[in-house]
Amino acid sequence: MTGMPILKLTEAAVNRIRQLQERSNKPGAGLRVSLKEGGCAGYEYDMQWADEPKPGDDVVEQDGVKVYIDPAALLYLLGSTMDYQEDKLKAGFVFDNPNQISACGCGESVQLKPVDPEVVEKIRG
Repeated sequence: MTGMPILKLTEAAVNRIRQLQERSNKPGAGLRVSLKEGGCAGYEYDMQWADEPKPGDDVVEQDGVKVYIDPAALLYLLGSTMDYQEDKLKAGFVFDNPNQISACGCGESVQLKPVDPEVVEKIRG
């Protein structure tokens, strides 16, 4: 095992997911993270509230909250940190992703490279 987490959450991300979970009144619910093709750089992060993981999802549990990782996104998200940021104009989840090659000027989409699938197998044990 390499010790690399699939996804780390900052305290702000945990707190925001916890707020969403409390509003859902479903203790097993979590935030599902996937990627969709789009934007000028190639991919956009897609986040949806989910009552439970879909078959094949990896489940990241941290400080009592759950994030479900779409299997097609795993190779692109491995080793990322998810944060929640608010400022005067916008609020939302952001990613510090070591697999990111570039991003578009507006910050809405990113170009990503996948990690070696063997790394994923080592992490899953």
